[in-house]
Amino acid sequence: MSAASPLLQPSGNEPALSPFEQIRYAREIIRLEGTALLSLASRLDTEFCRATELLFDCESSVIVTGMGKAGLIGQKLAATLASTGTRSHFLHPAEAFHGDLGRIHRDDVVLVLSQSGETEEVLRLLPPLADMHSAIIAITGRRGSTLAKAATVVLDLGPLKEACSLGLAPSTSTTAMLAMGDALALVTSRMRAFQPEDFARFHPGGSLGRKLSKVEAHMRKLDECRTALVTQTVREVLVSRTTSGRRSGALMLLDASGKLCGIFTDSDLAKLFERREIDFLETPVEQVMTRQPLIVPAESMVVDALKIMAERRISELPVVDTQGRPIGLLDLTDLVGSDLAEQADNKDSLAAAGSATNNAETTPHPPVPRPNILNLMNIHS
Repeated sequence: MSAASPLLQPSGNEPALSPFEQIRYAREIIRLEGTALLSLASRLDTEFCRATELLFDCESSVIVTGMGKAGLIGQKLAATLASTGTRSHFLHPAEAFHGDLGRIHRDDVVLVLSQSGETEEVLRLLPPLADMHSAIIAITGRRGSTLAKAATVVLDLGPLKEACSLGLAPSTSTTAMLAMGDALALVTSRMRAFQPEDFARFHPGGSLGRKLSKVEAHMRKLDECRTALVTQTVREVLVSRTTSGRRSGALMLLDASGKLCGIFTDSDLAKLFERREIDFLETPVEQVMTRQPLIVPAESMVVDALKIMAERRISELPVVDTQGRPIGLLDLTDLVGSDLAEQADNKDSLAAAGSATNNAETTPHPPVPRPNILNLMNIHS
């Protein structure tokens, strides 16, 4: 076995803080920063409204800039603004003087972060911004600073004590900047009446994108679903159509115009068996189907559909177009275990969903274990 890296070997020195002191100091840091945020909230005045008005009225872009730790906070804020409906870009103040000033348009709003308000790289931006007559929102801890004097709007963080034991490392100040920037972005977003579907457009990828996607992306397409005419008998419905792959436990029943008028599930079939009705196979399916089943429009988000399925304890949900014609079927078994299912209000309900018939009038009741009868039966005409 090779020797351990010197960086991983014990130094032989005891830490300056005991475990108890570490926790106590950590709590002091968090409390100090929390107190600073509460104080910041109470300091907000109409200057904040002026800043949100500038952001709301901006028809170009919001350019966010800052140096060092403030710049890192600025990058996060630029991303938050962009994802919540306000077009935004981050500009590194040092790179600005090597060609990146060309990114700024006179109609842009510039959001500048500097605790001291005297950061050299930031101050060098002020003359070019003045020449372009760009509106400047300054987030700073010093209202009398050079930056504050040049700004259109000043959001004063007030006197802050850094949580660092030396009082040097940006900590409380960057926390305050982040909170102020988030407040700007989210208030402006709400002023724009930004909706979940808008948020989804900007987050199409990854886990978040899947959670905000439309049902069309997750449903079984119509040619993968079992459909039949409402005029057929139960026997004819069960043998009328086969599909490749795993069969769903639901058949969608259509009228002559192709509109959805009912659904027949394995739960409905199980109930017929339980009643011991000998000739049920020759019964018109219209008499035993679930009328007016719960449906979901094609443009709905899948998380909303999942909530319906969880609340009503159903495992299949037809997806219809604006004319009421089915275009697919959302099957819970395709989604359980995925990160999408985590978005339902009641994950236990999802795991047990399907015990109730798909019926808009159904009252949820405790789940009853049952086999998927449509998958097990082999009924021939």
